[in-house]
Amino acid sequence: MVRTIVGANWGDEGKGKVTDMLAESSDVVVRFQGGANAGHTIINQYGKFALHLLPSGVFHQNVVNIIGPGVALNIEALISELESITSRGVPMPKLLISDRCQVMLPYHIDFDKFEEERLGKSAFGSTKSGIAPFYSDKFAKVGIQVCQLYDEEILRQRLEIALVKKNCLLEHLYHKPQVDVDAMVAHLHQLAEKIRPMVCDTTLYLHKANKEGKVILLEGQLGSLRDPDHGIYPYTTSSSPLAGFGCVGAGVSPRDMTDIYCVTKAYSSCVGAGPFVVRLEGEEGDELRRRGGDAGEFGATTGRARDVGWFDAVATRYGVMVQGATEVVLTNLDVLGYLDEIPVCVGYEVDGQVITDFPATPTLMRCKPVYEKLPGWKTDIRGVRNYADLPENCRKYVEFIEAQCGVPIRMVSNGPKREEILYR
Repeated sequence: MVRTIVGANWGDEGKGKVTDMLAESSDVVVRFQGGANAGHTIINQYGKFALHLLPSGVFHQNVVNIIGPGVALNIEALISELESITSRGVPMPKLLISDRCQVMLPYHIDFDKFEEERLGKSAFGSTKSGIAPFYSDKFAKVGIQVCQLYDEEILRQRLEIALVKKNCLLEHLYHKPQVDVDAMVAHLHQLAEKIRPMVCDTTLYLHKANKEGKVILLEGQLGSLRDPDHGIYPYTTSSSPLAGFGCVGAGVSPRDMTDIYCVTKAYSSCVGAGPFVVRLEGEEGDELRRRGGDAGEFGATTGRARDVGWFDAVATRYGVMVQGATEVVLTNLDVLGYLDEIPVCVGYEVDGQVITDFPATPTLMRCKPVYEKLPGWKTDIRGVRNYADLPENCRKYVEFIEAQCGVPIRMVSNGPKREEILYR
């Protein structure tokens, strides 16, 4: 049985809490794409954590955590993250790393920074974590797989091939020092030894686990609208955050995928560049941002202030569709308790017409939101333990969102803690 948790929107939907909760009833939790460029915030008995590379099952001793072949593996960041959780009392988790996973190299991060600097005002809003240069190398077939770290001849040969072009760019385009092959080989050799006990054929492990009836949970990073094929290109990430890519990035069969949980907030938030139709400016936006989440709407990895807005039904319906969601999880509902009425974006106005289907980026950039206002509930719903005990207007808001999405909302989050979730 393979369950998948993914984001319906721009990322930052609250997936970490949901993954942490569902991990309790899972045997294996897998990260299948992305790298240390985004984070999942989790609050549990150990404290508050922002995970970046580690799967969200690391707080459960019964869970085997896997970094799949689709992940951009920054080994230094992974080791640092492991040390950061164990130093706070979390037992060392069971962690496996795919031998086919590719390695984030120091020069990927450098090239990411240099290119954003070169682009200036035309930059894509990168987290400067090396993601775009990493995946560029992967698909140009000049990347380094984990398994290649343990054969020095192969490693050196592949680095020499890659660095011919890279050193030329460093010298003549960016005017930066070149990369020394010997120093890079020595650096990677040290890192490789630190993770050697964790490296294995995780694809084979997952297929065996599935045959044994184990519950496998795939954990996506970011959300539908950051997908390079179906999202707001070019303001996207460089790997696919869609559930469908979980088969590739984790190494499971499409036949085995069952539940697809698509997470969305009760309002909209977005960190990073690109069109965001429901963006709120001024005091209204500042108030929602300040109240949002456990400590306001700021990126778990970057710390950047997120853009915020009212719930975007057009974008979310599209995001749910491309994810193939079997159910929706609605998070941060408690944040809206201060409002007399709550706008919901039910359409976009563009070129004098109202559309309800999410368009491609050039059209999206000309869109303006069309709102329908719903009555607020004007009370704090934290502490409510049963969905039926929510105020009537609160339940009506959830039901309105559900009708807009076209997929059942089975879980509603009314606080940041793991236990603050209501089932429908």
